[in-house]
Amino acid sequence: MRLQRVLFFIFLIIYVFSLSANITLISLICADSRLYTPMYFFIGNLPFLDLWFSSANVPKILMTCISDDKSISFAGYLAQFFFSAGLADSESYLLAAMAYDRYVAISDPLLYSQAMSARLCSSLFATSYIAGFLNSTIITSETFTLSFCGNNIIDDFFCALPPLVNLACDVKKGYQAVLYFILVSNVITPAMLILASYLFTIAAILKIHSTQGHLKAFSTSALT
Repeated sequence: MRLQRVLFFIFLIIYVFSLSANITLISLICADSRLYTPMYFFIGNLPFLDLWFSSANVPKILMTCISDDKSISFAGYLAQFFFSAGLADSESYLLAAMAYDRYVAISDPLLYSQAMSARLCSSLFATSYIAGFLNSTIITSETFTLSFCGNNIIDDFFCALPPLVNLACDVKKGYQAVLYFILVSNVITPAMLILASYLFTIAAILKIHSTQGHLKAFSTSALT
């Protein structure tokens, strides 16, 4: 019980610090009109996602640390997983959008404002959230179709999918296909988009002949 209280205060301090830091960063970006640029628009969404991601997980952890009841309902488990996965997946796509933004800033700096218009930024922002939560909806709804039997104890702090799937009596091939689809959609696809953006960015930098231009371009890409 003493260890649980120690863990409670540790998680609480980290949670409060995370909330404060994310809210402060969002407030600073919103308060300074000079930061109303595509780059800071995407940067401002990262702490927003992190704010909700931590709020989807930490409160239940805190309750578990101070309560004798360590149980969670099946629906509650999947609800926490749905929001956690949706937010995490959205962040993956948002990072890909940020990589594309830096490529545009370096490859065509004179037309950067026109290329990264408010409409395009909003579209990339909306697509990131839609893709993230669409994938989360698919995998969560498919998990409801699994049958569970025997042991119902999960030794984990978070409502992750693998420990729950391990308790299933039978995992059908259709469900495994969905898992592979989610893996490709949320891990491989954003990673490939980010890699492609940076490869094109490096190619654009190499076309610059002056040393000062190289340094300026690298500093611009490092802001991602």
